[in-house]
Amino acid sequence: MKKVIVCVTNDLQTDQRVYKVCQTLFELGYELLLVGRELPASAPLNRPYQTKRFQLFFNRGFLFYAEYNLRLFLLLLSKKKDIVLANDLDTLLPAYLSCKFTNSKLVFDSHELFPEIPELVHRPKVKAVWESLENFLLPKIQFGYTVSQSIVDHYQEKYHRKFQLVRNIPIPEAEVAPYTAGILPTSKFIIYQGAVNIGRGLELMLAALPLLPEFKFVIVGTGDIYTDLQEHVRASELTHQVVFTGKLAPTILRSITPQACVGMSLEEDLGLNYRYALPNKIFDYLHAEIPVIVSDLPEMKKVVANHGIGEVLQQRTPEQLALQLRRMVNTDYATNLLRAKKQFSWQREAAVLGDIFKQL
Repeated sequence: MKKVIVCVTNDLQTDQRVYKVCQTLFELGYELLLVGRELPASAPLNRPYQTKRFQLFFNRGFLFYAEYNLRLFLLLLSKKKDIVLANDLDTLLPAYLSCKFTNSKLVFDSHELFPEIPELVHRPKVKAVWESLENFLLPKIQFGYTVSQSIVDHYQEKYHRKFQLVRNIPIPEAEVAPYTAGILPTSKFIIYQGAVNIGRGLELMLAALPLLPEFKFVIVGTGDIYTDLQEHVRASELTHQVVFTGKLAPTILRSITPQACVGMSLEEDLGLNYRYALPNKIFDYLHAEIPVIVSDLPEMKKVVANHGIGEVLQQRTPEQLALQLRRMVNTDYATNLLRAKKQFSWQREAAVLGDIFKQL
């Protein structure tokens, strides 16, 4: 039985992509060790494979990355393994170096174009560091996969390396936990689930809410602008229309999403990372059988427009967003959603994943 060490910098609790990949590899017969970090609010994990979470002195900025990468490198050197799976650029350097020392195989799962994330747009020196790291490591990657065809094409054109496409489609799960963390709206509501960061279209949705008094807006997740967004809601006197749930376990989220009337994914075009994004929340909405409104960006637009499962926002104004949302709640998407749900399945993505690891 081959042993795989899976590396990620988050606390493992709500990373659905890592969960899906690990579950698939476990079912294929691999022995797994999943490595992340522990935060003060991290809940215990219950997985059928081994997990390890570092307790770090630093949890943000350069010192966090330096501490985590050093500890990950030392762990990887000390553990017997056949394969290291690095999730994103921030785990790739220790994974690469340890594989060179131990003659293990390296696989890279790129969740996004890391140097192009909006948080680095106004930090050119930090962005340059990540770009240099990517330019050094990506040409050396033999086995890699990523989340959208546009990123596949970008990597192949820039680094002349073949990447596979493994999209972020949810696993059908029987377990659904009741939502007890707060009070959901009893009236119609629009849902956003994911990181509460800049460029996610959340401010635009808040600006449209006064034009949609019959709707509530539920925000599931946390992130860099979470506190600022809460203050904005209070200052704008929108507390009666907005519900912040914070992070929720996937089992709880699966009980909430189907109750929404529309799911939103309105990322701004703030660089290649968002332009080429195909967020997992789009497929979460699809599998919950609710329509989705998305930005006019290539990957999102292709899925929504080609399969008729929602609308592409035509103008980024509150008035246009309100107009299209009202049109959506009066449109029947049920047949298209069911058809697309059958086409976009994790089983298909898992087959690609399995083929990658069979080569090692």
